[in-house]
Amino acid sequence: MDNNSASLTTEHLDTMTDSHLTDQNNTDAATSVDTYSLTIMTDRNQTLAATVYRPSDAVKTAIMIAPATGIKRQFYHNFATYLAEHGFGVLTFDNEGIGESLTTDLAKCDASLISWGRHDMPAVLDALQDEFADAAYHLIGHSAGGQLIGLMPNYNMLASVFNVACSSGRIKNMAMPYRAKAMFFMDALIPIANLALGYTPSDKMGMGEPLPRGVARQWREWCNGAGYIKTAFGKSIHTHFYDEISMPSLWLGFSDDDIANSENMDDMIRVFTRMPIEKRFLDPKDFGVSSIGHMRYFSSKTNAQAPALWQMAVDWLLKGE
Repeated sequence: MDNNSASLTTEHLDTMTDSHLTDQNNTDAATSVDTYSLTIMTDRNQTLAATVYRPSDAVKTAIMIAPATGIKRQFYHNFATYLAEHGFGVLTFDNEGIGESLTTDLAKCDASLISWGRHDMPAVLDALQDEFADAAYHLIGHSAGGQLIGLMPNYNMLASVFNVACSSGRIKNMAMPYRAKAMFFMDALIPIANLALGYTPSDKMGMGEPLPRGVARQWREWCNGAGYIKTAFGKSIHTHFYDEISMPSLWLGFSDDDIANSENMDDMIRVFTRMPIEKRFLDPKDFGVSSIGHMRYFSSKTNAQAPALWQMAVDWLLKGE
C-alpha cells in the first residue's frame, strides 16, 4: 500500500490554493521561480499533465519527482518550489489515469503500474531533458515512484536517485492493526470494486485518487508477494533493468511509517542488485516532529518544524553537481 497518512493526503490536496495550481503560467518574483504547465506525450499515445518549476538562474541539476500510487502532482508543489528556490529545475506529473492525466472514463483506462514505469516515467525523463538541456538529471521517488525505476529503459540518464518511503509494501511485514486494514483494502475492496465498477475508488478510503483497475490489481498482487515488483518477474514482466541500475541512491524511511517499515524497505532494496544504496531510517521525534509516516515528508508543515529533512534532499543533489 502507499498511503498510511491518508487523511493528510486528501486534506493537503484539497486545500492547495488556486493561485498555486490553477494559473500555473506565472512568475513569482519573490522566489524567482517560473512555474508553468506542460503536456507530455508517452509512447502509448497518452498525454500526461505536468508542471515545470524553473529557477531564474541557469540550471545545472534537474529533478523529476515520481509520485506515489494515486497521488496527484499538486501534492508535491511546496517541495518542488523549495527545490527550485535552491536552484534546481523540477518537473512534477500525474501518472496516466490520475488527476489531469485521466483522459477517458476511468473504467476504460488500461493503465497499470507496469505502464507507469515503462511508459510514463521514461516520457517524463525525456521531457525533463528537453526542458533543462545540459543539466544532470536526478529522480526523487515517493513510494511507487521509486519502486518502478527499474522499468525505465532510459534509466541510465539519471545521475542519482533519492527515494522517500520506498519499500515493497509487503502486507505480511506490516504490524497490526494496520495490517488488517491493508488486507481489507487489498483483498476485499480492490477485487470487488474492480468487478463492480471497473476501477478502485481508493479515494473513498482517503487514499489519493481513484485507481485504474490495472493499477489496483497489480498493486494488490505485488503487495501480497515478496519484493513488490519482483513478484511479476518472469510473469507479467519479462524485460526490466533492476539488475543493471548502478547510480548512487539515498533511501529515507521513518519509524512511524506502517507501510515502508525497515523490513519492507530492505525487501525492496534487495531488488536493486547493483545500486549503491545509503539507507537512513529515521525517528521523527529526533527532528522534533510528532509524525511523518508515509506521506508527511513532503508537507510544508514538516519542513517548517524540521528543515533538516528537506535539506537532506538539497545536500544529496548538490553532491551530484
